[in-house]
Amino acid sequence: MSQMSRRHFLKKSVYSGLFMGLTAKSYRSTFAAVPPSERVRIGMIGVGNQGGPRNNMKYFLNNIEALCDLDQNYLAEADAFLKKNANKSAVKTDDYRRLLDSKDIDAVVVTVPDQWHAKMTVEACRAGKDVYCEKPLTLVVDEGPVMIDAARKHNRVVQTGTMQRSGKEFKLAVDLVQSGLLGKIHTVNVTLPGPNWIARAGKPVPDSAPPQGFDFDRWLGPAPERPYNKNRVHYLFRFFWDYSGGQQTNFGAHHLDIAQWGLGMDESGPVSAEGSATFNPDGWYETPDTTNIKYTYDNGVVMNCRQVPGTPSKKQGTEFVGEKGSLFVYRGGIIANPPALLKEVDVPKIVNRDANIAHVNNFIECIKTREKPAADISIGHRSATVCHLGNIAVRTGKKIQWDPKQETIVGDADAAKWLSKEYRKPYELV
Repeated sequence: MSQMSRRHFLKKSVYSGLFMGLTAKSYRSTFAAVPPSERVRIGMIGVGNQGGPRNNMKYFLNNIEALCDLDQNYLAEADAFLKKNANKSAVKTDDYRRLLDSKDIDAVVVTVPDQWHAKMTVEACRAGKDVYCEKPLTLVVDEGPVMIDAARKHNRVVQTGTMQRSGKEFKLAVDLVQSGLLGKIHTVNVTLPGPNWIARAGKPVPDSAPPQGFDFDRWLGPAPERPYNKNRVHYLFRFFWDYSGGQQTNFGAHHLDIAQWGLGMDESGPVSAEGSATFNPDGWYETPDTTNIKYTYDNGVVMNCRQVPGTPSKKQGTEFVGEKGSLFVYRGGIIANPPALLKEVDVPKIVNRDANIAHVNNFIECIKTREKPAADISIGHRSATVCHLGNIAVRTGKKIQWDPKQETIVGDADAAKWLSKEYRKPYELV
């Protein structure tokens, strides 16, 4: 945004009530001048679903000073939750730039559809804010380096919301794999669930006008313009290519991330990806019903990623297979084959949501120490890249040759086009 247009925007915002009725006095009282070393002041961008009272708001509860959403119902619910559970009010706005412009906000939590992740994160870094950005970090591969550059240039802490990185069972599994418990690793098997679009949406509905209190055009943001449909927004966005990458970038961003970690590939990735997929026969949503993707690493390790509808949660996860046996880690535990592999291992008791709390606490602590967080932006980018390469392989029907050092598809200019996207004006990533 140019200096002139930015001044104009700020002046307009003051008079158009983007802070929804808060006076200057109440604004100042809401934003108490507490040094970041004592309490990190958080602005929540997106307060529905993953960003809302049942998820991220719970974990950031004592740090929240501002709420932002394009859906007034979400804002109202979030505000009521904050008043009830933290006995406080927060600034409310429908424009995330107000949070970035405020000197009284130290960091933002970006919990919005994937098409917005890159732009919001880059702008937050430039505004001097630290960022907790939900997974997958990117919508397309080429966004990652731009985001990393912004974080490094402006010395920002950016945590990717892959909270399994802070889970006791996952940290233990990776430690065991890397300590040589299984011997040399030759195969990794990752199992993902099928889509739950039908369970959430039911059946298709016709396009319509967006409901009152929901700014659908700004919700689209960088994505192509199209009519509103209630079965494409909010949670259901993840099953349409303009906004996300299906379960491959949803649960894959978690379990493929653990595979990358265990293989010591946080700064690299596979050299090829190939696979197949099936899709909803009626075209009710766009992303796959099932996938069977094979990744190959330069050291010969093969990783098989399968999306299987009906897979129970305890069967979803990452299995490392080596010379001496296998280790399967999922949310809640570790299973060894043979079981004797864990005979001398003290496996901790896993409590639901422990990983979420630890991941948020890690982010808050790193804001204070300026250390890199558990799921630093560069890690989030590399893991998201693996997800995207799998989707490119099944969408094109090609075997993708990947150069993890140059971060480009080799020998196929048409396939390489899938690494980037066009952005709708005026939402370009610049």
